[in-house]
Amino acid sequence: MLGDRTRRAIVELLAERPRAVGELADLLPVTRPAVSLHLRALKDARLVHDTPHGTRRIYELDPAGLALLRTYLDRLWAGARDRFAAAAEAAHRADPAPDGERAGDPTTPPTAPPIPKGPTP
Repeated sequence: MLGDRTRRAIVELLAERPRAVGELADLLPVTRPAVSLHLRALKDARLVHDTPHGTRRIYELDPAGLALLRTYLDRLWAGARDRFAAAAEAAHRADPAPDGERAGDPTTPPTAPPIPKGPTP
């Protein structure tokens, strides 16, 4: 739905304030009929709603629909975050070496052997 850049632009413009189709079309590089089609898709997705005002319809963001979208995206993000944390923990358990001293890691310089103490020649 919001993968379309014109729809994202419409949502951003409506976030500023409610607008009519003609005003949106004047601000976008698409025709009025194209704006109307995008608004229909956003309305069907419950992201915007319209109110009649004389012969025009004024569109604005639908807070309830946006809240549902936010809840959905938060749930997706939480799942991805939890899976990443589990994978990181599993990788940490599989590599018992201290941080920065992974065996075979070409970016970690080798540790020099200790210098023996004793009389100097």
